[in-house]
Order: sequence, then C-alpha cells, then structure tokens
Amino acid sequence: MENRKVLKSGEFLVDEVQFNDIFIPEQFDEEQKMIAQTIQDFLDTELYPNIDQIDSPDINLMQRTLKKAGELGLMGISIPEEYGGFGQSFITQMLAGEKIGAGHSFSVAFMAHTGIGTLPIMYYGNEEQRQKYVTRLASGDLIGAYCLTEPGAGSDANSGKTSAILSEDGKHYILNGQKMWITNANFADTQVVFAKIDRDRVLSAFIVEKNFPGVVISPDEHKMGIKGSSTAQIFYNDVKVPVENLLGNRGEGFRIALSILHMGRIKLGANVLGASKKSINDSVQYANERKQFNVLISTFGAIKHKLAEQVIKTFALECAIYRLSKDIDDQIELHKASGMDKGKASVEGISHYAVEAAILKVYGSEVLDFVIDEAVQIHGGMGYSAEMAVERGYRDSRINRIFEGTNEINRLLLVDTAMKRAMKGDFDLFGRANELAAGLDTIKDNQGQDESYFEEKLRVVKNFKNLVLIIIQGASAYFDKKLILEQEVLNNLADMIMEVYIAESMVLRIQKMESMNGVDADGIYRTMLDAFVYDASDKIRKPATDAAYSFASPETGSTYKKVVETLTLVPGINVKEARRKIADKLIEANCYKF
Repeated sequence: MENRKVLKSGEFLVDEVQFNDIFIPEQFDEEQKMIAQTIQDFLDTELYPNIDQIDSPDINLMQRTLKKAGELGLMGISIPEEYGGFGQSFITQMLAGEKIGAGHSFSVAFMAHTGIGTLPIMYYGNEEQRQKYVTRLASGDLIGAYCLTEPGAGSDANSGKTSAILSEDGKHYILNGQKMWITNANFADTQVVFAKIDRDRVLSAFIVEKNFPGVVISPDEHKMGIKGSSTAQIFYNDVKVPVENLLGNRGEGFRIALSILHMGRIKLGANVLGASKKSINDSVQYANERKQFNVLISTFGAIKHKLAEQVIKTFALECAIYRLSKDIDDQIELHKASGMDKGKASVEGISHYAVEAAILKVYGSEVLDFVIDEAVQIHGGMGYSAEMAVERGYRDSRINRIFEGTNEINRLLLVDTAMKRAMKGDFDLFGRANELAAGLDTIKDNQGQDESYFEEKLRVVKNFKNLVLIIIQGASAYFDKKLILEQEVLNNLADMIMEVYIAESMVLRIQKMESMNGVDADGIYRTMLDAFVYDASDKIRKPATDAAYSFASPETGSTYKKVVETLTLVPGINVKEARRKIADKLIEANCYKF
C-alpha cells in the first residue's frame, strides 16, 4: 500500500482526494484480466446457451452450473489459499462480481453462495468451522445460503422471532422458527441462520446443515424475475444444532448480519455494473440492426440520447466502484498491519465503509433500472417480447432496489451513518458545516482565474460538498434530534451526497487516465464528464432547495435559495452535441468499450 491517507467512511464530504490515491479500471493487471475473461467465457459457454432452461426454472441445472463454476475455481476468488481459494484482493473480487453480474438469475445464486452464504463462516468462524465448511464452499462441493429475513422482520432484522434454546445436556441448540426469501434455499447444503438464544435481546448466528432433522424447505416462490434462482421459506422445527456450530460469539449475530449486508451492498454495485454493460451492448447492437424509414434507428437523435445516457451513467458508476474497492483493500491492509487475522481484517475493512456501500447499492441499482428500461424502449415492441434478452434483464433488474435492504432504508442509512461517524469524531463534518453556515450571506463560487480543466471540475465538486454541509447544518439545527424522523429531508441529503461521491469519482478517474495516457484523441471522457457534472448540478439543486425550504424561515429562505444557486452553478455546455459524440463512439464500436 502506498503511503497515503486512507479516508474513513463519509470523510470524502470534507476532505480532498488526489487522483493518484484512487484505483481505476485502466490499471487492471494481466491476472485480473484473465480472471474476468474466464468468467466471460463461462457465461458464454455454460450459462447463456442454457438460460431459458435455467429460468424455466430448472433448479437441478442451476445447481449443476454452480458446481461447474466451483470446478473452475470461480467460487474461491475471495477465499484465502489455506482454505482452498485464491486469496484475491477486494478489487479483483469486485471485478469478478461485475462480470458475474451479467449472468441474470445465475448471478443471484452465485453471489448469494460466494458472499452471504460463505463469508460469514470465513470471517467469523473458528478454524475448525473454516476447515469443515469454507474449504468445501470454496470448491463448490457445498452450496451456501443465508437466512436472516422473517415474515415479521425485514428491514428491522433484529426483531426476528426464531429462537435457539440450549438442550439439557448442553450439546445442542434447539432451533425453532421461520425464514423467508432465502436465496438458494432448495439446493443449499449449508445455511447461516440467525436466531435469539433464550431471551437475548440480540441475534446469534448458527451454521445449519440442510439435512439436520427438522429443517423443512417449502417449494420455491413464483417471482417476477430472477426465476432461475431458488427462493423459498425455510422452517425449523426443533432442529438440533451442535453447540460447535454457533458462529462467532453469543449475541454477535446482529453484528455479523450488518457486516455481511454492507459487503452485499458493495458487491451488488459491481453486479449491476456488469448487467448495465450487457444491456448497453444489447441496446446498441439492436439499434445498429433495426431499420425504420429505411435508415438504422441508431442514426436517430432520440436513440443517440438514450444510448449516451446509458453510457454516461454506467461509466460514472464504474468510477465509484473501483475507487471504493481500493479504499477497502487499503483499510484491510491497515488492519492486518495492526495484527488482525485475515478474516477479521477483511470484515472490518469492508464493513467500515457503510456510507459508501449504501451509495453504491442505491445508485447502482437505479442506474441499472434506468439502463435496462431504456434498452427495452430502444427495442420497441421487440423489447416486450420474451425472445429478446432485454425482457429478461428488465424483470431481473427490479429486485436490486429491494435486495440488501431497500433503497429507501439505504438512503436513510447513508445520511444517518455519515452524521454519526462525524459525531464520533471520525472526521470534522460539523465544524466545517458550522463555519460555512456562519458565513451564509457571503458564500461565493470561488472561481479562480485561468483555471485548468480539472481545477474547474474539482472546484465545482467542492461547491457541491459545501452545499451538502450547509443543508446538513441547517436541517440539524432546526430539527435537532427529530431529524431522524424527517425522512423526506434525509432523502434529499442522500440524493445530494450520492451525486457528490459519483461526480468526484468520475473527475478523479479521468484525471488519472490522462496522467497515465494523455488526453484521448477525441476527448470522449471529458465530454462524458462535462455532461455528467452539468446534469449533477440540477440533481443536487432540486433536493437542496426542497430540503432548505423545509427548515428555512421566511427571512432566511431567500438566502438559502441564493446559496443553492451559487453552489450549483456550472458552465453551460451543448449537451445535444456531447451526447451525440458519446453515442457515435458506442455505435461505431457496436459494444461498450469505455
């Protein structure tokens, strides 16, 4: 790890980041590219030819396909070598997640197994548990599942009723309860199950095997999308779980659940990136074949607008994904240097970035929904036909805004977590916010003379950050402890914070690209950045204004409005020509190559 300051979660709001401190996809090494190509080859040869049958659904075929992925080593990418894996970096894990993300329902089954089904045991299990289960999960010999949600406990996971009572001889926990929406339920060999021991206030976690007497799995649910993945309820009727299958310490289950959910959110961001790129490929290839009025529809301005927006949003998401991946890798290395074992260091490094995890989850899932919706529209009537890949993609996409905590919960979480981290002293959010609020009447754009291209963009991003801080300060001062109840205002702040993080990530990536390779000949990346920042100003201005009017007095309302206008001011650009330029590049390549 280079000698650099590793930002804490949420600290980007008050700190400046240097482009040399981030990782960009242009830095992938040959081994990483080889892993990505192996996954792509697997999808092309083993998955796509059978996708209709898998989605029929054919649970046995899905299980066999997962096993084949295990035989290729794809299930052990994140597992240390001593447990049969390849011990790859978090960046590499995210690249693998991106590539798998184009695999429709297979992606869901695979990521549930390799992530939430395996990593709780890897990160929290003892050596005996790791040797017994993780080694076989890493090879695909066993398939894993994760059992947290209950009929009355969704977003409020700790309210679950599943119970575990120690047997009289002290050798088993007697498990009773019900879990629902369990991915891989009908073919998973192991289950990480959350339950409360006796009358504990918080959850504990257990490793349960499918063949333990009393484990009853219902038939699969009939779902809107991801039809090939097994999703079912599981009932536990006096299931005798050996005491040695308690995962972690008693009462540690809720922490395990939260840590694993943070990881799931981050990796979902990578999954939807892969799905977005596939949808763009489907879109442009159809537009380059379909004729109307005797010309290809890819020549129409309205279609070019759609194609360009698909590209801009997807590229921007990718910038943030690999920026955060490096932060996590560096955080893990810091923990290992302090003496933590690999498993503990990994979970601490990943779960630390709760704010950014929520950003990637929400922003990424909404990018994919936009991209696939436009893909269907570009296909016209054919997009509504099950003959086309975009029809399946459209149905499969919708779950991502619900998975890993709904986007509504995650929006609230990212703001609440950032503020709590600041109050703990992780970074000085409120000091800077109060300083800005004290000079509200004198807020200026601070445009310098003879700014370079990136100086201008970074100034604009800093203005966006300052506006976030001003709105946080105003809302906190007005609502005080009741701010947590003002979900509309928190949503406003969440939308602003997401745009800031994504915009800054995009600026830094393109700045680093140019430092490595110079300005690209056609300036396409600056064109994308210009269009994104231009649009981001509007996407920040509206929620900032809405939030301000929720707490501003009649006397201060005009002041806040002026501040919002000042700090969201960006240079005007010809967005029509910018988008046409981006679309033409995509149309010429006939696939996503940005």
